[in-house]
Amino acid sequence: MNEKVDDFFAGLTQWQKELSRLREIILDCHLEERFKWRHPCYTYKNKNIVLIHGFKDFIALLFFKGALLKDPKKILIQQTENVQYGRQIRFNNIEEINLLETTIKNYIKEAVEVEKSGQKIPVKKVSVFDIPTELALQFDEDASFETAFKNLTPGRQKGYLLHFSKPKQSITRLSRIEKCKKRILKGKGLNDCVCGLSKRLPSCDGSHKRLQST
Repeated sequence: MNEKVDDFFAGLTQWQKELSRLREIILDCHLEERFKWRHPCYTYKNKNIVLIHGFKDFIALLFFKGALLKDPKKILIQQTENVQYGRQIRFNNIEEINLLETTIKNYIKEAVEVEKSGQKIPVKKVSVFDIPTELALQFDEDASFETAFKNLTPGRQKGYLLHFSKPKQSITRLSRIEKCKKRILKGKGLNDCVCGLSKRLPSCDGSHKRLQST
């Protein structure tokens, strides 16, 4: 058991009983307990297997390579269409967790075997994602902007392409591109820190809001 995880559970104001029960079940599978991304995370030989986290309306057990699991009970959930790897099992109460204890352990066992086998999920390349017309026009007008975008990591490029493509109206897509242009020119991703104050660099933790309030 991990002291940071102990502190995490001690500070919970919601779902404490349910998340603690999930913790018991996972630890019974002999995984190593760690604290990552501000949540309890369970690993096998330093490889991430599952993570538990709570939301407003449910709690979830996240399998990092859930897309490779067979899912005979058809209980794995793909959070959004853009999530390639992870899959969740969601719960609303402790009774559901207890009823699925054996199933949870079987899924965890399979997830460990998947990790041992070295199986990998084919990752969509940036080229698979369409470049919005509005962004292509911006590239035509500003070569330095296009260069900066292409110099971003593939993950950052995909994040922007999904962000820019989501609105249905052209004017909204263009507005998003304009708002992000300075970030891209600085080599920053959509969720990267630009103020330098974040304690989670390169990710943003909202520290810039302190600058805005002064």
